[in-house]
Amino acid sequence: MVGSELLCVNLAVVDFFGCICFYPLSIVSSFHHVWLGGNATCIYYGFGCYIFGLCGMFTIMAISITRYLKTCYSLLYTVWLEGTSIRIACCAIWVVATVWSSFPLFGWGEYVPEPYGLSCTIAWRGYHTSAKDAFYVICSFACFTLVPVVLIVVSQCQILYKVSSFAYSLSARGIRNNLRQTEKRLSMMFFCISLGFVIAWAPYAIVSFLFIFHKDHRYMAPEGFVFPALFAKSSHIYNPFIYFYFNKTFQRELRCLLLSLCPKLGGNRVGVHNSAGHQAPIPIHIQLQERGRIQKRNFGLSQDRTHSKTKSKDKLTYASGNHFHHQPVYVCWASTSKTTPIHLDNKLDKDCLPVSI
Repeated sequence: MVGSELLCVNLAVVDFFGCICFYPLSIVSSFHHVWLGGNATCIYYGFGCYIFGLCGMFTIMAISITRYLKTCYSLLYTVWLEGTSIRIACCAIWVVATVWSSFPLFGWGEYVPEPYGLSCTIAWRGYHTSAKDAFYVICSFACFTLVPVVLIVVSQCQILYKVSSFAYSLSARGIRNNLRQTEKRLSMMFFCISLGFVIAWAPYAIVSFLFIFHKDHRYMAPEGFVFPALFAKSSHIYNPFIYFYFNKTFQRELRCLLLSLCPKLGGNRVGVHNSAGHQAPIPIHIQLQERGRIQKRNFGLSQDRTHSKTKSKDKLTYASGNHFHHQPVYVCWASTSKTTPIHLDNKLDKDCLPVSI
């Protein structure tokens, strides 16, 4: 597992446990039209969501920086950003997020309900309460929001510029590089993940930042608070779909997993195997895989080589003595002597012809 993949796993852990451990409490409170559990659950919800929010932001920042170093400074990436360094970075992300989120538990800051009363977060209007609360709010915005966002945006823009310019230079020379195509796809995937995160959390950050300049929340209707909060929480939903769209390996593995769990989704599959060690158009084996069960039949084409070519005919023989009824069977002519199986999934080669049985 390379560095970017390990960071993706870390981001998936953040998204999964953030949705499972904390959001159901806000959902249940929404159905009851009041926050449930009092101050204890409010602290639990605010503390947990702040930890996972910071971890998500720091993870995307780490992904952006590692991708930038790999794209623009390959040698530096190889030397400094190996598997051990990435693991240390993941641990540092969780430690920093936990430590910073725990300060309100000890009096530096506070977790309070949102203005609409169905969620809890940092007391942003604590800026007007005391100097230490004001310092915590300013550091939360400057060091733990603004700086990561700037690094994410700058890194991703540099990556896209570097990859696009290199791809253009290759295409201008008439060179097609599949490795660079993969790199471009990977860069676009992480760019969409980063862009989705920034866009999702930007309205909530702006609304929260306005608390610094207002002592109460009467300057905005409750809808002005609830919609940015819901939009920010929806950022956990974007990442799996973005990853699924850009990662072909993930699509293939997920398809195999679904087929193993529910074979009816696969339909019929045809596999063609060349059974002869020498180069010859015949004989061959055809394997049919039906929905819910696998049926194997060996077919061979035998020729009577003692007759003349005008009287010779290809005969289809059954190795197992069973018959297929109303099943499409195809005979394919192998053109090489390789014994490597050829798998045809939902499509047939141009050298395959249907045979009625």
